[in-house]
Amino acid sequence: MATEKTINDLFLDTPKDIYFAEKQTLKALPKMARAAQSEEGRAGFLKHRDETQGQIERLEQVFELIGKPARGKTCEAIQGILAEGEEIMEEYKGSVALDAGLISAAQAVEHYESARYGTLIAWANQLGLKVAVPLLQATLTEEDATDKKLTRLAEVSDNPKGKRAA
Repeated sequence: MATEKTINDLFLDTPKDIYFAEKQTLKALPKMARAAQSEEGRAGFLKHRDETQGQIERLEQVFELIGKPARGKTCEAIQGILAEGEEIMEEYKGSVALDAGLISAAQAVEHYESARYGTLIAWANQLGLKVAVPLLQATLTEEDATDKKLTRLAEVSDNPKGKRAA
């Protein structure tokens, strides 16, 4: 008979998922920065690359706190989201819609990551792993701030100009 899985098992497994996701995002951000047409977009992607490195370091601290090696587990969700971003970079290269597409792809990443960190915070509290909460919360705060910056960037982007799809 299989051993029953618990929330503790989920808590131990989920950081592997988000660790993989952060590492993949770290690789994708410079590509997005190079593809961005606006200087503000380029700078934003590079700034988030630096934040992502700090987020990876905090995750490594969480692994240390729970006595597990910092190891990723393939995250199909982030691979799909990043593949969509690659498609946008290819299909919209040189077009007026490229930056808007990059912003959209980046927000999909942020929303996924925010969901994971929010869940990890809730589980850490339930499991009495209070020392992990500030590390996870710091990252969630950064993810949410990045999402808001992306929204502002999308709102002031040259792309929309009131034009609608035919």
